Amino acid sequence: MSIDLSAMFGLKGKTAVITGGGGDLCSALSLAISGAGASVAILDIRLDKAQAVAAAVTGAGGTAAAYACDVLDEESLRSVHDAIGAAWGAPDILLNGAGGNVPSGSTKLEFLDRALLGDAAARDFFDLEFEGVRKTFDLNFLGTFLPTQVFARGMVERGSGSILNIASMGALTPLTQVGAYSAAKAAVANFTAWLAVHFARAGVRVNAIAPGFFLTEQLKFLHLDQATGEPTPRSRKVMAHTPMGRYGDPGELAGAALYLLSDASSFVTGIVLPIDGGFSSCSI
Repeated sequence: MSIDLSAMFGLKGKTAVITGGGGDLCSALSLAISGAGASVAILDIRLDKAQAVAAAVTGAGGTAAAYACDVLDEESLRSVHDAIGAAWGAPDILLNGAGGNVPSGSTKLEFLDRALLGDAAARDFFDLEFEGVRKTFDLNFLGTFLPTQVFARGMVERGSGSILNIASMGALTPLTQVGAYSAAKAAVANFTAWLAVHFARAGVRVNAIAPGFFLTEQLKFLHLDQATGEPTPRSRKVMAHTPMGRYGDPGELAGAALYLLSDASSFVTGIVLPIDGGFSSCSI
């Protein structure tokens, strides 16, 4: 029996919706998904960032359109859904890429120091701002839940589709300092498994990737000294715990994403796939 690998991994004729499409990771994924043959709708709360990615996709010979969209605003999502539907029809693919950390929901200390209790500058667990924690959960979990509710309905009605969520290393093992972010991404991973079961007999698959450490603009503030550009102590700890000894490149997410979005994984649903240079496998 011969196997057509290009067709198996290809996305020709598909329409993909990518939230958070203007970010470092999702811009690389937008190019990869377009390169596999799909038309891509780039959604971002900042239209200029979405337009820049769409221009890169079209410049590479692909088909793309940019939309300003707030993933926490159902009216905004439904407006974009209708616009995409009018242009290309109901989407076949949803990549929930919107997310991120809110600094006021993170501690400065890795370990609580009883001697510093009450010192707001130390910012331990008791100093975390409720609003920062809530924003972190809203952006990561509800920012995955709401777009799925809006864009997956057409997939279910058609009886086919693929959804890819973005979890995190923190979803597998909580990372120090970013407790709210780790918990929110754990919620995304759990929701991925739950929804995969719920949609299993409707023809729609749901999976997630868990990126390790990729030196995005957001991560640079934690991992590089802003004055010298040298690695911070946290960066050195992460690299010591990463067997491959380096940060990932956003393009290195493409293979796993295309596998999970294409027919190559037609019997795969409900998984969270680490892409982390071995970080989640290392216990020392």
